[in-house]
Amino acid sequence: MASLVDAVEVLTGRHLLVLTGAGISTDSGIPDYRGPDSPPRTPMTIAEFRSGLPARRRYWARSHVGWRTMGRAQPNAGHRAVARLEQRGCALGLITQNVDGLHAAAGSRSVVDLHGRIADVRCLDCGAVTSRTDLHLRLEQLNPGFGAGLPTEAAPDGDAAVDTVDGFVVADCETCGGVLKPDVVFFGENVAKPLVEHCFGLVERAGAVLVAGSSLTVLSGFRFVRHAHRIGRPVVIVNRGATRADPLAAVRLDGGCSETLSRLADALG
Repeated sequence: MASLVDAVEVLTGRHLLVLTGAGISTDSGIPDYRGPDSPPRTPMTIAEFRSGLPARRRYWARSHVGWRTMGRAQPNAGHRAVARLEQRGCALGLITQNVDGLHAAAGSRSVVDLHGRIADVRCLDCGAVTSRTDLHLRLEQLNPGFGAGLPTEAAPDGDAAVDTVDGFVVADCETCGGVLKPDVVFFGENVAKPLVEHCFGLVERAGAVLVAGSSLTVLSGFRFVRHAHRIGRPVVIVNRGATRADPLAAVRLDGGCSETLSRLADALG
């Protein structure tokens, strides 16, 4: 079984590209999608969201309740460890599949938010980007008391379990009256091609790739690990449970991100 010493041996002296997933944010109170103890989750697809007002009402009602958890989440030791790797010159950049913005809050600067940021809202009609905090206040005014007393556990995308959404009033764009959507990549959407190409470039500039908290089940993140392996960049994976890229990894550590990344950052620093 691989150990932290093995990971340090592989990564020492190499500029790292860090790739993170939902597992790094579980210690901040945000559940992941595919962890060993995660319940089945069925996030809304972009086709469903665009299907009409009933779907958008369901999304925004659930997301409005979930924001009470997501909006208050704070970086944990895993996020801070990744920030230290950058500050000490060990990491040249970070690609995160998460939308929670916690890496930037922890002090990471070279962050690629591959799937966007839940703290931003974009109008699908005019393209205006506004603050999710401002939208939350508008939704509170339009739906006073909605969800009061309900559990506020959020999913990785900021959703929450809400059984009844009847009567929930959806806010429109204040600029043009158009449809508002969180500025994140929904299931069924594609990451913009220039951003994907930028990420491939980061892989090629890096000396090694460190994956933290991702099962790499979806192609969105897995393709960068596959490319790293193809061009001879060693891959180290830190995750609870198996990942799609285990056969490609030079070292695989089964463990939580907060503790493991903290120890790894200390050893590399």
